[in-house]
Amino acid sequence: MNLFSNNVISKLETSLSYSAAKQRVISNNISNVDTPNYKAKSVSFKDEFHRQLQAKRTDVRHNEFISNSNQSYAIRSMNNTSYNHNGNNVDIDKEMAEMAKNQIYYDALVERLNGKFRGLQQAIKGGQ
Repeated sequence: MNLFSNNVISKLETSLSYSAAKQRVISNNISNVDTPNYKAKSVSFKDEFHRQLQAKRTDVRHNEFISNSNQSYAIRSMNNTSYNHNGNNVDIDKEMAEMAKNQIYYDALVERLNGKFRGLQQAIKGGQ
């Protein structure tokens, strides 16, 4: 029996991976705030989720849809805007707000994961 194959732990792991990717993208956007012609990137979970839902088999003879990636998110470049005179479209206020929001999300996930592990630890110790 694998204690760590718990569905909740697996979902928390996926969520932490998403949050870490989002943090990397936001940090990259902030570090390129003054880079000419740099286009901000974003991490999209919902769009990737819906894209994969649309790729369903319509006939049993069709091949089953299998994603080439085990990622549940996609990184997209926002090419349709420009905020600065140099072609850059990074909005530093938006990026800082997204970073703070993502940090709260990440901390909540870590706290929940720690709670699951504390529960496992208590079970192993026999409830002591």
